[in-house]
Amino acid sequence: MELPFERGTRRRIYLMRHGEAAYVGGDGQLTRDPLATPLSARGRREAAAMGELLGPVHFDRAVCSGLARTVQTAELVLHDKRLPLERVPDLEEVRGGRGRAVPIEPRDIADCMWELARPGGRFLGGESLVELQARVMGAVERLVAQPGWKHLLLVAHGGVNRVILAWALGAPLESAPHMEQDSGCLNVIDLDHDADSGKLIRTFVRALNVTAADPAKHERWLTTLEQQAKDFEGAFRPRT
Repeated sequence: MELPFERGTRRRIYLMRHGEAAYVGGDGQLTRDPLATPLSARGRREAAAMGELLGPVHFDRAVCSGLARTVQTAELVLHDKRLPLERVPDLEEVRGGRGRAVPIEPRDIADCMWELARPGGRFLGGESLVELQARVMGAVERLVAQPGWKHLLLVAHGGVNRVILAWALGAPLESAPHMEQDSGCLNVIDLDHDADSGKLIRTFVRALNVTAADPAKHERWLTTLEQQAKDFEGAFRPRT
């Protein structure tokens, strides 16, 4: 839309976190490949509910990280909208380390975003927050610089979304853990551009962590990482 008091235009990003993923199978075991983990039954319901909420929106573009859980979420949200789904690997979730000398405990998962934001912190021995920011914001800046869209659906991950929200809010990167991203949630970010140069003038957040099925958060007290840690407890427990 045209800005009312200056020469410019306003665009909008509908930024989602994927629905709940089935990291623990029906047999109580962790999925073998976290990158290929699909949505759980609840996650599919969350995505479908958001699709109903966003039904009136005319999306010009739809982008996801390419991991199965974001692809499925985006497809359920788009529903019958005939729009190609673009995959951007730089928007994949913050990457943990491999070959850790110390096994991961459930508590490590519950606290990993807080640990990531500490000086020198890394996500389960993997990426730092600065490294995540460089990867994610490079992708976001490329999307923002591209013309031809007004309403963009962007389906990514909890850590990724926090970095994007910190940028949109003009907040310190270390504020990322303070912005919870429930499974299947929606954030709305507006971007104002100068009419002559196309340069980004400002960003502001119109909505944060909206869940279609539970907008008042009556059913949500644990963070998503705390819930994952609880779900993982049984899978981590040695079997006799």
